[in-house]
Amino acid sequence: MKIAALIPAKGFTNAKQRLSSLLGAAERAALAAAMLRDVLRVTLAARGLDSVYVVTGDAKVREIAASMGATAIMEREEKGETEAVMFALLDIKRRGVGAALVIPADIPLLSSQDIELLLGEISRHDGVSPFALLVPSHDRMGTNALLLAPPNAIGLRFGYDSFSYHLSRVAAQKLPLRVLENERIALDIDEPQDLERFLQSGGGQGETYSLVMEMKSAAARSAGEI
Repeated sequence: MKIAALIPAKGFTNAKQRLSSLLGAAERAALAAAMLRDVLRVTLAARGLDSVYVVTGDAKVREIAASMGATAIMEREEKGETEAVMFALLDIKRRGVGAALVIPADIPLLSSQDIELLLGEISRHDGVSPFALLVPSHDRMGTNALLLAPPNAIGLRFGYDSFSYHLSRVAAQKLPLRVLENERIALDIDEPQDLERFLQSGGGQGETYSLVMEMKSAAARSAGEI
């Protein structure tokens, strides 16, 4: 069975507006781009994936995806995460993909080992009956990873309380409940406190951590603190 990763990514122009109390528009755009590159880098390095896709309506995102070795699925216009993911899942299903791992572009602590851990769960599946594995966000209001076979195994809805919604869809399809807690996947960067958690974690080895530290130092210099 072919397994693909799918990463939805919007354009960077209006990225991460809930961080606007800390970061300007250019900084938020740079942060979103760095997180996308970090997520792409570890996803492309993970063992067990046949392909990695990025769904977007943005030319710059497509350029990043292509430059790193992922395949871009282009939307005519960006309508929202749910619509983008459902559109792309149908596309990759038509390409013969039997299982899809949907992960966001803003989880910079993600490692290749985390992805391989998730893929290990489906390797023990019978390969015939539908399969769904969910990884919640740190507040259990969001769904930060979904591993689905077939790619449209359940209905999807991202945004507020998506984790409860996806649990309900698993139950409605009478599928076995599979939930995996993973603190690195759970931390997506949306709010100022998410950045604090990210820094407290040590940030890993990715580009995002270096960028956030540079921004923090620049802010301190601007305030005359150093």
